[in-house]
Amino acid sequence: MPLDMDKRLLYEGVKALVDNKGHKHLQLPQQKLFTLFSIAFQYFLFKSTKSPGAYIIRIEDSSLAEKLAKRSKDSSTRRFLQALLLPRKLKYGKSIFFLDFFHIGSWNLTKAIPEQKMKGALIVKNSKDRPMEPMIESEDETEEFSSLPENFFLTSLLDITPETITISHNGNIDGLQSFNFGFIQKEKEKVLKGVKISEDIKWSEED
Repeated sequence: MPLDMDKRLLYEGVKALVDNKGHKHLQLPQQKLFTLFSIAFQYFLFKSTKSPGAYIIRIEDSSLAEKLAKRSKDSSTRRFLQALLLPRKLKYGKSIFFLDFFHIGSWNLTKAIPEQKMKGALIVKNSKDRPMEPMIESEDETEEFSSLPENFFLTSLLDITPETITISHNGNIDGLQSFNFGFIQKEKEKVLKGVKISEDIKWSEED
C-alpha cells in the first residue's frame, strides 16, 4: 500500500487551487506525480459538487492510469480511479467523470460531450522525457495525425474547457501557467552509501 499524504497537506493543496483567481489553465511542474494527481483530482472532485457538468481525466496511457489508481496518495482518489478504469465513465453527484488517453482512438465518449457541459479537465503526462504526441497504431493513422497541431491532446481541451490542470515536469508548456505548492520541497542532494548524488538527477515518486 502507498504511504498516504497528510490529510492537512491534501486539504492545503486543494484549497490553494480553490483560492487561485488567476490563470485557469495551470501546469503543475513539481516532481511528485502521485501527490500532485491526488491534489488535482480531489480539487476537481470538489469543484464538481459546486459546478456540475462533465470532467475529463486524460492520462498519457493506460499503464500510467493503472499506476495512478494504485499509487496515488489518498485512498479516495485510488478508489475512484479504480472504478473509472472501466467503463471509463462514472457519475458523481450531478457530474460525470470521463477517462481517456492521449490516443485519439480512446475519445469515443469524450468527443461527444457538448461544449457547454464541459467544466474541467485533468491532463497527466508521464515523467519520461518524450514529447506529448499521438500514439500511432497503424500506417493509416500516420497521415491523419501528421496534420495535428503540437500538443493536440492538450490544446484540444484548452479550446473547449474553461479550466484545466496539466501535470508535467518536462518543461514549461505554452499557454499554461506554472503553479507550485509551497509544501512540496525541491529535491536536494541525496546520499547513498557514502556517495553524493547530484540534485541535477531527477527524482520523482515514479522512480
